[in-house]
Amino acid sequence: MDPELVSRIQGSPKYQELVRKRTRFGWLLTAIILVAYFGYIGLIAFNKSLLAQPIGSGVTSLGIPVGVGLIVFTVALTAVYVARANTEFDRLTREIVEEAGQ
Repeated sequence: MDPELVSRIQGSPKYQELVRKRTRFGWLLTAIILVAYFGYIGLIAFNKSLLAQPIGSGVTSLGIPVGVGLIVFTVALTAVYVARANTEFDRLTREIVEEAGQ
């Protein structure tokens, strides 16, 4: 890639905005996931009896749906990231490419 083009792109305010927004959003989602997973592990470590409670008269404990819910939550957060990436981040990328091509 042409060093002049790379320099122009890196100096673009829209590129810097894209990097800043994407980085901040990525760290936010990372923090949310870490809190959720460490919270689940913390519950297992410090309050086993809560997650060991059977649901209704069955043999399934409360820990199973909470664990499955954590996995579903992770997939949902991934969908949130993809939705934002496909709208805001892709729009900014297109604008950067268009400006760089001038």
